Amino acid sequence: MRPESPARRLAPPEWLVRTLRPHPAPIPWAAVARACLALSLPLAIGLAAGQPAYGALASMGALSGVIGDTADAYRMRILNIAVPQLFGAVGVTVGSLVFGHGWVAVATVTGVALVSGMISTIGAVASVSGLLLLLNCVIGAGLPLPGEWWLAPLLMTGGGLLVLALALLAWPMRSGVPERAAVAATYRSVANMLASAADPENYVETRYALTQSLNQAYDLVLARRALAHGRNPELVRLLALLNALTPIAEAAPAAHQHGVPLPDAVPDAVRRLADAVDTGSTDAGPLDLPEPEGPAARAVDHAVRHAADLVTSKNTDPHRALAADRLGRPAALRVRATRAARRLVLSGASWRYGLRLAVCIGIAQILVSTVPVPRSYWVALTITFVLKPDFGSVFSRAVLRALGTAVGLVLATVVLAEVPRGWWDVPVMMVLAALIPALTPRGYGYQTAAITPAILLLSDTLNHQGIGLVLPRLLDSLMGCAIALVAGYLLWPESWHTRIGDRLADAVADTATYVERAFGPSADPDVPAARARMRRRLYRDLSVIRSEFQRALTEPPPTGRRAAAWWPLVVAVERIVDATTAARIRVKQGAPVPGPAEVAQAAEQLRELAEGLRASDVLEGVRADFSEADRDGVLEPVRQEVAAARAIASPHRRRV
Repeated sequence: MRPESPARRLAPPEWLVRTLRPHPAPIPWAAVARACLALSLPLAIGLAAGQPAYGALASMGALSGVIGDTADAYRMRILNIAVPQLFGAVGVTVGSLVFGHGWVAVATVTGVALVSGMISTIGAVASVSGLLLLLNCVIGAGLPLPGEWWLAPLLMTGGGLLVLALALLAWPMRSGVPERAAVAATYRSVANMLASAADPENYVETRYALTQSLNQAYDLVLARRALAHGRNPELVRLLALLNALTPIAEAAPAAHQHGVPLPDAVPDAVRRLADAVDTGSTDAGPLDLPEPEGPAARAVDHAVRHAADLVTSKNTDPHRALAADRLGRPAALRVRATRAARRLVLSGASWRYGLRLAVCIGIAQILVSTVPVPRSYWVALTITFVLKPDFGSVFSRAVLRALGTAVGLVLATVVLAEVPRGWWDVPVMMVLAALIPALTPRGYGYQTAAITPAILLLSDTLNHQGIGLVLPRLLDSLMGCAIALVAGYLLWPESWHTRIGDRLADAVADTATYVERAFGPSADPDVPAARARMRRRLYRDLSVIRSEFQRALTEPPPTGRRAAAWWPLVVAVERIVDATTAARIRVKQGAPVPGPAEVAQAAEQLRELAEGLRASDVLEGVRADFSEADRDGVLEPVRQEVAAARAIASPHRRRV
């Protein structure tokens, strides 16, 4: 065995490299401009009015609005920014009312942490709302705020709503543009998948990118349609265009399985359709599609021509479009609110995360109440930011938080030492504010490095401590990271097991059901729609599981090593879904329907695999026990993929 080189011994571990690697992303220039104006304008108004502290409070609220300014659609921006601001106002009010009340403040902030953690499990907007509820409560309970008790929440909410107002300025001129752009991007993702149909490596990535694009487009269009109640003809058209991609997405796996590259004219035609959707035009030019060869190519050709008919149609029949809605409109707001409340109260995951966050915040509050820690509220603030599993790995966020804070403090030291307080704060804040949306897409560490000098400048405007803020901030951040790592990560068993196996097992069991339904009777007109919904839900679930694995890969051993070992199984399950869809297309093109016994056997093998995954964290392959069947039948590729998955992992050791 070749000895390990000194350079390799000194190299950082792979999980740390993954954690620190920046994500490639374009700079959102519109968000940069909004951040510059939203954070600097309140400061300027406060200075002009002789109340710089009031301006700093409004800028703090604007900072939370800038962090939440991530949605594309204008209606989603209202939810993403306005709703969290309301929770933030409640948080700072509760915190300021218990400021200086000792153990009452400790108990109150800990209770708010429990509620915040439970709220965060409902969804994305609720997660940000819970985060802002706790953050502002910690600030109110740990920092003496100027003015009456109602002034701080009013100013901070006003700063956040300023960001919202700036974000909505272009709404009258660009209404519907984000939704149309999302649908066009999905068409381009389909084109990329068709172009890579014969490329085993690129096909997987393009299929995953299509799943993400479909998720985003459907979320945008259906969320807006829920408010429009199906009466908006533009939304009806966009939904029909999205639904038209379903046959293409179903035919692509058949082309991939066939292994023969599709002519370049096919993806090029879909890209022209995407351009037409993007501009709202009904002129996509001639398709120039060649004569298809083979059943897979015919399925793709038919699906592309169907999509082209819809794109180039000047009138979309709303009744026909709504009837073809295979995913369905979201439930009424009252129904969704009831479901969310039930999940909040009855879900074990909700209580686990709420208690986990409350324990860490309680420890922090007790610590800073018994030990003299300068700027003590930063300890709880750090825990609040780090202990957000839905935002990424807790471990990697703690590491990135510490590193990002250290880098940000270097810049903050220069700002606090060299820039005199006063009107110079306004241009400096414009520069610091621009860094936040520019660096946030790169990763959490980069976002922390950008936020740190901005929040320190605002804190100094309130307290006038100058460079004395720097070392306490570093100390408090390190203490918060340590508490989050020990009390919020190491002491919770699910941190080590990541619960990925259970979620993957559910996906495998759902795949077994999909195999059964794919070859069941089709006389009922609702059956094809049910198949499409199940396939979309499967790919969405597998997309979430992929994200969970990517988070786990940034963890140190044993979690990161276990995630790397299980990764091939995720790919194998995706291949089973692809093979099943491709087999369904072959049946649709005239191939013999497999017998019920063959279908039941494949489904049973998958369910055995699912039960094995639930039983153990250790992967041990076993043979698939298929009886003799038609090796030329449409189910043969499915059986091969199931056998491959079981060879990768069919664990049977019990968890301990």
